[in-house]
Amino acid sequence: MTAHDFHSTVLREYDVRGIVDETIGVADALALGRSIGTTVRRSGGSRICVGYDGRLSSPSLAEALTEGLMSTGVNVEMIGLGPTPMLYYSVFELDADGGVMVTGSHNPPNYNGFKIMLGKKPCFGAAIQKLGELAGNADFERGDGQRVDIDIFDRYLDRLMRDVDFGEFKVVWDPANGAAGDVIETLAKRWPGEHIVINGEIDGTFPNHHADPTVEANLEQLKEAVARHGADIGLSFDGDGDRIGAVDSQGRVVWGDQMLAIMAGDLLKTLPGAPVIADVKASQVLFDRIEELGGQPVMWKTGHSLIKEKMVELSAPLAGEMSGHIFYKHNFYGHDDAIYAGIRFLNAITVQGGNLDALKDDLPAAVNTPELRFDCGEVRKFEVVEEVKERLQEADANMQTIDGVRVLTDDGWWLLRASNTQAVLVARCEAADDAGLARLKQALVDQLAQSGVAAPADL
Repeated sequence: MTAHDFHSTVLREYDVRGIVDETIGVADALALGRSIGTTVRRSGGSRICVGYDGRLSSPSLAEALTEGLMSTGVNVEMIGLGPTPMLYYSVFELDADGGVMVTGSHNPPNYNGFKIMLGKKPCFGAAIQKLGELAGNADFERGDGQRVDIDIFDRYLDRLMRDVDFGEFKVVWDPANGAAGDVIETLAKRWPGEHIVINGEIDGTFPNHHADPTVEANLEQLKEAVARHGADIGLSFDGDGDRIGAVDSQGRVVWGDQMLAIMAGDLLKTLPGAPVIADVKASQVLFDRIEELGGQPVMWKTGHSLIKEKMVELSAPLAGEMSGHIFYKHNFYGHDDAIYAGIRFLNAITVQGGNLDALKDDLPAAVNTPELRFDCGEVRKFEVVEEVKERLQEADANMQTIDGVRVLTDDGWWLLRASNTQAVLVARCEAADDAGLARLKQALVDQLAQSGVAAPADL
């Protein structure tokens, strides 16, 4: 087995990700399989589940990954095509020693990568860098692992159905031609109420719209379908089914933090005083609402692996991100399953009056930008955030530095952080009124300008 060096940009904070045949390919998948298999063997494990999404490059990457895993003596239980949460579920259901999902998540079709579990926990940060070191040193175990194909689809669906407790809604579901399509198409026939599925066919070219529900433009088709069918709710998913977006009957977007506030309204009745975690991009309205409901609001870093680790640390039953990752430990496993989150969202709406529009209206008004993402080089994005942080520290600004910089002023707050999955900077602003929002935007624009970065057109 030869040494292998990964491209400098693909070993990310909480997954492995790159552009197919440019920064990541089958040779990387093979080496990564060897590194993961070696890590599992040395921790006493012997079985790993593997799944893959609907991208055109995913089957070949999954095959190379599997070859690498088996070369270390690890046995592979191939789950096959499906959403990332089904792979996560399989690790628990089959009591495996880890799992790897081949997926490009919410990124464009030419991206792909790997989400990794070691044992029942996410692999991220230093652990991902360690996989790179093993490959670079060719420090691999050797063996003759076997592969078995396992159809876990029906068991996964039965597990999702176990917690269905919602009323007779009319819902439009948009898997966005992503890997959740088959699951949602099948469950739609079993749920109470009326359920319409659009873009249910799994197609790695994503022919209808980009599979990222955090971008409002990607929800236009969903809004139109909700209006056309007179639906109560519309739910949309990303490419691998671990992120969710929503619109109400009026076509208004219910952002991830607003969804979490509604979910907390249900959960905290069952578990009063429990901690609920949200990332630094979330609205202050959410943190205030959790406190009003008697819960403990916790602000934490963005990133599905980082949130899951914090949930374990605090024994939190619920967590979420502005990006639509929702995590339930209450009655579930603590990982981000967007289909399960959709079910729990409908449950929460049911027990709080059954009207999503009213629940959205009940949240205190705030004027804010959506999550703004704009291009910045892989290395430069981190440098810009650090430069802004240093200038703000010199100015003695009131800020939180859990993840990037979240600057607090009398008007509200603004955020700037570097994405860990794309070559972009991420920003958001929130104020009590339009005038305050304008001042926050200008402060952010000024800081970007000082670092030679042009502000996005929608800022």
